[in-house]
Amino acid sequence: MGDFWVFGYGSLIWRPGFAHVETRRARLHGYRRSLCVYSFVHRGTRERPGLVLGLDRGGSCIGLAFRVPGELRNEVITYLRERELVTDVYLERVLSVRLDKSETDGGEMVEAVAYVVDRSHEQYAGALDPAEAATVVRGAVGLSGRNEDYVLSTLEHLEALGISDHWLEDVTRRIAT
Repeated sequence: MGDFWVFGYGSLIWRPGFAHVETRRARLHGYRRSLCVYSFVHRGTRERPGLVLGLDRGGSCIGLAFRVPGELRNEVITYLRERELVTDVYLERVLSVRLDKSETDGGEMVEAVAYVVDRSHEQYAGALDPAEAATVVRGAVGLSGRNEDYVLSTLEHLEALGISDHWLEDVTRRIAT
């Protein structure tokens, strides 16, 4: 089996946790990055949920695509499922993403494993406005730490890559106040 791609839009950008041989900026059409998932484990609890990112319908999302050697497919997919499917709020999909142009190609389309939010799941928070999202995030803590740290780290890494996310920037400003 040949190499395959994994699309990261949140914490996978700054902490992929799996071996890969290439990283490229990529755009996924039809989905947007959104703090639309109540976190009961990693960034909150059932009693005091936090919010984590999901790919929700609509718009487009710029993230990173990681090329994984084919011989690592089972290992990496197992790792991703253990990481992303803890409460089954995400659906594993293979979606088309457009890689940014490089010195060797003109921005090809590739199929990438991605995790999109299951809108029928109890953890789906829906479309929150920035003030609502900041209120949920502020003070939430889970097994992986403070929810504010997750949001701030994601935004810092997006900015370092030159990826702007105005909605997430607004949420972050509101968390700090």
